[in-house]
Amino acid sequence: MKRVSQSPDSKKKNAWVRTAVDYGAPIAFAVTYFATKNFQTATWVLVAASALALAVGYAVERRVALLPLFSGVMALVFGVLGLVFHSDVFVKIKVTVVNGALAAFMIGGALLNRAPLKALMGEALHMSDAAWRTLTLRYGGYFAVAAIANEVVRLTQDTPTWVKFRIALLPLALVFSLTQTPFIMKHMAKPDDQKTPEPPDAGF
Repeated sequence: MKRVSQSPDSKKKNAWVRTAVDYGAPIAFAVTYFATKNFQTATWVLVAASALALAVGYAVERRVALLPLFSGVMALVFGVLGLVFHSDVFVKIKVTVVNGALAAFMIGGALLNRAPLKALMGEALHMSDAAWRTLTLRYGGYFAVAAIANEVVRLTQDTPTWVKFRIALLPLALVFSLTQTPFIMKHMAKPDDQKTPEPPDAGF
């Protein structure tokens, strides 16, 4: 079946939906935590918001991108574990697990002369294999730093500080992605297809 091209308005709408899917659950979690000062209540909201975000993303685009799907499922799994065992450790360590797994996936793939990032973003970007490898290593490095930073904050700071750190990762992910734009533009094979990459998901 021939795929119908999306109008500019439709693309803008879907971009907002993707943003809500990526960032809605952690923001709802943080708002609930600071409003109630109850980590368990915030975890209930996290689980519900993660499930809703996945459902809305699929309903609008008829698909869920791999990274949001992985992050959303992990949020559900670790959130449910936190509720069952009445512990905040599962939600906190989930950020480490997700970012650590993505770091291993990116860096490991690059060391094996693969470009996992190309498989995730290849339709939007057209670059040489060497450029893809470099970009993959950079994203892998970002995920590794995020995982390590989360462990440092989780083990040394109190819960309110960790929640603030968790929310700070959201704009930091966007900033990191934007810093890669000059490299991408320089190595784009087709200037007409230039597009700023979506920021890597940094947790939940």
